[in-house]
Amino acid sequence: MTASKLLSAISIALLAAAGAAHAESYDGVHQLSSAASRADVASQAVVAARSGNPYADGANQGPVQLIASTTSRAAVRAEAVAAAHSENPYAEGVTSRVAPVLASGLDRSTVRAAARAAARGDSLPL
Repeated sequence: MTASKLLSAISIALLAAAGAAHAESYDGVHQLSSAASRADVASQAVVAARSGNPYADGANQGPVQLIASTTSRAAVRAEAVAAAHSENPYAEGVTSRVAPVLASGLDRSTVRAAARAAARGDSLPL
């Protein structure tokens, strides 16, 4: 056995012995020590069950608080009818018109061949 193999075996044995020396000890089951009586704990549980969850978010928050609107029902309905009769009912702000059709320099057969190749997983010609 060479010196390097012997040295590495000794170092591994020392590391294993050091790891075993730092193992945790088991103290058994700890005794329950509580200052609150059963009645106190029961009353605290009732309060906690009826209060909101401070860690809840999204759908788990419970009922949504209503916000009073300043817009009348007739005005909202008029806006909805106007949006439904516009060119693009899903548009907002800058995109409130229909997108123009852009002309392409490629013919239809080239585009179809590229789409078929992509669907089959073939490499696309670049």
